[in-house]
Amino acid sequence: MSVSLTGREHLTQIRRAARKRPHLVLALLSLTLLGALAVRVLLGSYTVTIPDFFTLLSGDNLDHARGARYIVMEDKLPRAVLGALAGLAFGTAGAIFQLLLRNPLASPDIIGISTGASLGAVTAIVFFGLTGFSVSLFAIGFALVVALLIMLLSAGDTGAGNRFILMGIGISALASSVISYLMSRISSSDAQTATLWMSGSLSNANWNRISILSLTLLILLPTVALLHRYLHALAVGDELAHGLGVRTHAVRWGFIILGVLLAAVATAATGPIAFVAFVSGPIARRLQGGPHSLTASALVGAIIVVLADFVGANLIPSGNLPVGILTGVAGAPLLIWLLARSQKEGKA
Repeated sequence: MSVSLTGREHLTQIRRAARKRPHLVLALLSLTLLGALAVRVLLGSYTVTIPDFFTLLSGDNLDHARGARYIVMEDKLPRAVLGALAGLAFGTAGAIFQLLLRNPLASPDIIGISTGASLGAVTAIVFFGLTGFSVSLFAIGFALVVALLIMLLSAGDTGAGNRFILMGIGISALASSVISYLMSRISSSDAQTATLWMSGSLSNANWNRISILSLTLLILLPTVALLHRYLHALAVGDELAHGLGVRTHAVRWGFIILGVLLAAVATAATGPIAFVAFVSGPIARRLQGGPHSLTASALVGAIIVVLADFVGANLIPSGNLPVGILTGVAGAPLLIWLLARSQKEGKA
């Protein structure tokens, strides 16, 4: 009897630990993000003490460092904040697609959403000579058109989003080819602007761009949080979700639109920062011990972008390397590993 009771107590402790783990992981990820922001703002080639930072934040200048206000408030802090906001959007968008399509390869940068946004931005620069917010609108519009095209071409998909992903990869390749053609037909100055944008960089961070992205995320992220239970219900299968009273078609379309908008507004603000949306979900899931979490994925995405920007700006000998190049170099091996693992599972 005592052995059985001990076994029950042990099982109860395991269940309690399993329930506490997601909350603990979220708390640790939140602290890690705050630490990453502090590292990006305070450290690097130009260091700032915490008291001096709060002095600058209050609007005062430093008598012993006249240029500190510009460096911190107009360069380091905007880059950190924009990177965190974009990372939150990329991480959430990637987790939405991976959960919705039940496939780890489903993310905006794999299935063509980010490439569509890039095509929109390049089109705005090449044909209309636009800059700033107008380029962002073109990027968002093209991303939505690409998503709609993929949905129409993959209609009737019943295999864990496989057709959706394949159609997305095909559309992405086509959009990349069009971008390459456009880049070969434009002036050197426009090509330089477009290349910098497509590399995924935070060098153009400013408070106006941050304000626009913040206002957009204040609408999109609470909407995702409010409706996320329907996404989790849909992830277990259409038939079961329909039996639970979920309007599967409407939910699928709604979350595809939300995921596209999140990826598009982040891409419009920073350019396509490669693989952040792709890796955030799997990393968050591994940290939490299995369950999907949009919040954890968002935090992981923000941490990756902020720290990658710090490394690119301060630890690379060649100078200010765009954050998208670093995340692309780090994310490509993970993509290869996932493809190899999925191929082995298919043979098994």
